[in-house]
Amino acid sequence: MPSVVKVKTGSKFEDIGSYSRLVAVNDLIFVSLTAGRNPATKLIPADLAEQTHQVLDNIETALAAVDATLADVVASRVFVQFAEDIDPVMAAYAVRMRGIDPALTLTSPTLGSPEYKVEIEVTAWRGASSGSITKTVAPA
Repeated sequence: MPSVVKVKTGSKFEDIGSYSRLVAVNDLIFVSLTAGRNPATKLIPADLAEQTHQVLDNIETALAAVDATLADVVASRVFVQFAEDIDPVMAAYAVRMRGIDPALTLTSPTLGSPEYKVEIEVTAWRGASSGSITKTVAPA
């Protein structure tokens, strides 16, 4: 029988949409699409780098609830609302994810509000950060 943990943050959107911020099934962890709203102030930074870092802070907090870290992320999906913001968002993302190097999907769809300039969802494997990592280059 798998062990399933569902983490809620208290966001009204989780109640409205009937979802969890994070669901862990044994060591496989799914984190829902996450915006850059600061949970203490309820504000979303207008600055692209600050908003991206807040998104990753929020994801990191959710992962910590199940004894995982950003270093355990194996796949990431980054949604950037305005295509012209992709480069600065990805530069900020890279500051936190460099060396972790998860598989990445990047897209530029309409998000729930113009203030949401970036949202990110991740899949993690608890303990991936302590596993044996081999890096290779695919043939051209």
